[in-house]
Amino acid sequence: MILNICPKLKRKVYPFLLLSLVSVTTNAQQKTTKVKKDEVDYVNPLIGTASTGFAKGLDGGGTMPCVNVPFAMTNFVAQTGENKMSKMSYTYEDNSVIGLMASHQPTVWMGDYGYVSVMPQIGNLRVLPEERKLMFDHKDEVAKPYYYSLKLKAANNTNIKAEIAGANTCGMFRFTFPKADQAHLIIQGINLNPALTDWANDFKVRMKEMRGYVHVDTVNNEITGYNPDRQSAQLGPPLKNFKGYFIIKFDKPIRSYGTWDNQTIKKKSKEQFGTRMGAYVSFKTAGSTVVKVTVATSFISIDQARHNLKREIPDWDFEKVVKSTRDNWQQQLKKVQVADITDGQKTIFYTAMFHTLLFPREFSEYGRYYSAFDDKIHNGVSYNDYSLWDTFRALHPLLILTQPERVNDMVKSLLQMYQEGGWMPMWPNPTYTNIMIGTHADAVIADAYIKGFRGYNAALAYEALHKDAFTAPDGDVQKKWGDRDLWTSFEARGGLTNYHKLGYIPVDKTKESVSRTIEYGIDDYCVAQLAKALGKTGDYNQLMGWSKNYKNVYNTSTGFMAPRNADGSWSAQPDSGFTEGTKWTYTFGAMHDVPGMIALMGGEKAFADKLTHNFNDGHYRADNEPGHHYIYLFNYCGMPWKAQELVRQHTSWQNFRNAPIGINGNDDCGQTSAWYIFSTMGFYPVTPASGLYSIGAPQFPYIALNLQNGNKLVIKAAGLSAQNKYVKLVTFNGVPIKDHMISHEQISHGGTLAFTMTNIPQKD
Repeated sequence: MILNICPKLKRKVYPFLLLSLVSVTTNAQQKTTKVKKDEVDYVNPLIGTASTGFAKGLDGGGTMPCVNVPFAMTNFVAQTGENKMSKMSYTYEDNSVIGLMASHQPTVWMGDYGYVSVMPQIGNLRVLPEERKLMFDHKDEVAKPYYYSLKLKAANNTNIKAEIAGANTCGMFRFTFPKADQAHLIIQGINLNPALTDWANDFKVRMKEMRGYVHVDTVNNEITGYNPDRQSAQLGPPLKNFKGYFIIKFDKPIRSYGTWDNQTIKKKSKEQFGTRMGAYVSFKTAGSTVVKVTVATSFISIDQARHNLKREIPDWDFEKVVKSTRDNWQQQLKKVQVADITDGQKTIFYTAMFHTLLFPREFSEYGRYYSAFDDKIHNGVSYNDYSLWDTFRALHPLLILTQPERVNDMVKSLLQMYQEGGWMPMWPNPTYTNIMIGTHADAVIADAYIKGFRGYNAALAYEALHKDAFTAPDGDVQKKWGDRDLWTSFEARGGLTNYHKLGYIPVDKTKESVSRTIEYGIDDYCVAQLAKALGKTGDYNQLMGWSKNYKNVYNTSTGFMAPRNADGSWSAQPDSGFTEGTKWTYTFGAMHDVPGMIALMGGEKAFADKLTHNFNDGHYRADNEPGHHYIYLFNYCGMPWKAQELVRQHTSWQNFRNAPIGINGNDDCGQTSAWYIFSTMGFYPVTPASGLYSIGAPQFPYIALNLQNGNKLVIKAAGLSAQNKYVKLVTFNGVPIKDHMISHEQISHGGTLAFTMTNIPQKD
């Protein structure tokens, strides 16, 4: 997602510029390598870490070079600045580090929670982030999914080498110090800095009610504590019992130590409470003195953190942690194999795969989990940090193919949230937040069910989806439901009362009304498919009727989706009522009823003409999610060649590069990366819960995807080249595909999807 409130990001389209950071395209890179690499060796975690976008006014990728296993509960990363909602803990443009961090920030527009950091230092003790920061140079930086290192510039022209190895809930830092009479490790247990306050970050309540805690234990040679901070707390309900617990252990004995609170340093102090505080240990170092630090995290208890540490990092073997995590990544990444492409293309592809294997994060800790929905501990498996407004479109459909073993547990986690809190979440972080619009957990669950996943209570699933579709939230008609409004109650489908009563959401009653009307229709369609599968015919008919409500915000006189008032009149402000977009962004938004949209706009030719203007006149926003399916709409109106042309254009360096400024727009927990992977493979899930994929054009000559039950999908593109970007013929297991559609049922059994490519658009 992009920032909702800033008009320049929503109203103006900037030309794409080739930035100086990228000097060559992937096509100019060498095709062959002398040393065989594993898939994991191609991953570049620095891609997308710049906050700078591809052009002025555009967002960067919002990713970070974290070190951890796939879907880890805790991400271990170098912290280049004080993070908050709108700023990641690592930003490539920064040139200093304030700590090595155990972070839970999923993406740039959501908050961190339960974090802790460790910072090495020599010389006089300096504890606050702005005082303790050390400079570094990116040329001294190594970033892998399983290992990270850099050199921090310390006093007297010396360096401290800092290294990270990460597992699931635990990580290990390794520091190599120069000779120093005073060397320190500074632990920051919480960071409520009122100087960071802005429109997206409100510190007042947190400063008043939250206190972190640290305890220095010289007997067990460790520092323990907890951090109750949730940076998005203003957007959700209070959680009395929420704490991010941590244990920080050292392989050197603690001799000199203390605690600190803001600017007050207390030598020999063993306990500290506060809002911006921590602890420290000090020692002397000879040249090249190595100090190892393990960091164990838990949302359950200190004892659970200790249990996690024993399971994940039972000794001080740094290299063993690195190897174990590398093996884990390689096992997941090799499920998709590519051939006959450049190393640069492999790096972009496998980095995109890496980004799709981070979220939603595992939230359970070896059979138990803390629920941020009833503030209690439960037995079972849990996932969290679902960026549902973004990820229902492509990430979750991709995980059905690449991570089928996790799908049932991801669905069960959403249903547990429903049982524990009363609703499924919109964007849990880690509890309810009223971020974005729609109840797109409906789409995720219905899509999984339609594609054959049954490892959860289907009756409970329908109960949860039915509530989303039929029940208005508390205070619905009294509230405007603005994005990032301070928490009052759960939003669910804000404006649902009028959506049912009027057939649309009026702009003078509810914010983002046009986008809501369209997206609620998508969710209604998805719930309807589950109703139909469960034999609930009455609900199915009702839901399918509601799913057509998008037609009621189509203004035939202008040819665009437009805001309407409660009295039925069209608003005098035609560009109001949209979420992260304009009338161009949402006029093609009813992905669940493409034939209906085409008919509404006057037939295939009229629809194709308007869609062509959307692209040719610069209205298309590749950097944001609402338009991710737009390219494939050409398949539905007699212009598949145009879709094939645009897939080539938008999977190129124009949107994806092997550089820190490498993802056009926020990746949003893997959604943009998932779009890239689907588009590169040659098909895309336009309509959730339909069980169908729309055929595009593959971008690599060979891709093999290992599926469930030993099945394998092989995608071949004969004759593919820079000129041969059009599809002449496509077959599945030798049978021609003529309607530009292939079903999940077909793909799930494996086989060969074969494309014959040509340089001539097939317009007949």
